[in-house]
Amino acid sequence: MVHRPLRHNNLHYKPGPEDGKTEMTIEEFTKFLFTFDANNDGAISREELREALKNSGNWFAKWKANRRMKYADTNGDGVIDKDEIPKLAEFAERELNIRIVSY
Repeated sequence: MVHRPLRHNNLHYKPGPEDGKTEMTIEEFTKFLFTFDANNDGAISREELREALKNSGNWFAKWKANRRMKYADTNGDGVIDKDEIPKLAEFAERELNIRIVSY
């Protein structure tokens, strides 16, 4: 399976050398995700998450956004805030071909 690099708004992340997973730090993941915060409220809604998924080439973005929201929205307010990003990153590592690294 060939994976394309994540890109959005001048952010570009390359696949890792050994398995093609896109490598990024939690800070880079957060920055990438919040480029989709269309209303600038400091949280990612289900629709904004769907746009991020569509942009990264994921099929069934609406269905996947619903699953990720249920997993990562730990306080149940319907959005992903900065405190919930690590939970979303954990899910992204398993499902989105992303590897969170520390440099």
